[in-house]
Amino acid sequence: MIWDGQCAFCAYWIAHWQELTKDKVNYQAYQQAAEDFPDINKRHFMLASRLIECDGQIYSGPRSAYRTFTYGTKWRFLDRWYETKPWFKSLSNNMYSWVTKNRGKLYKLSKLLFGSNPRNLKPFWAVYLLLFLLFLYYLVVI
Repeated sequence: MIWDGQCAFCAYWIAHWQELTKDKVNYQAYQQAAEDFPDINKRHFMLASRLIECDGQIYSGPRSAYRTFTYGTKWRFLDRWYETKPWFKSLSNNMYSWVTKNRGKLYKLSKLLFGSNPRNLKPFWAVYLLLFLLFLYYLVVI
């Protein structure tokens, strides 16, 4: 998996994926890995993540992310969905495009919702949801 090593959002989630896939996927920033793939224009690496499998098959963008999940995670079904469900493929492509334009904000949101250690995510979002529900209850009851 080749990703943008200068992107904090990318680094956060790649660290989490490394926990999920263990040693089954090699993760490298394109800034170092691009020279190992002279047949691929560096601009392609700059535009989207790439998963290059041992047989030479290349996956890009959201498909590269979903394909990594086929290596020993409970999320492997997402790759199948991407291939077989047009609505999911369209949603994924649009979300990937949106994420690439908002990586800085999404990095901050990721840390807020899951904590600063991507190798050990915490469900802080559940606490925020509970506080919000308590606040709504307070508004309705009082």
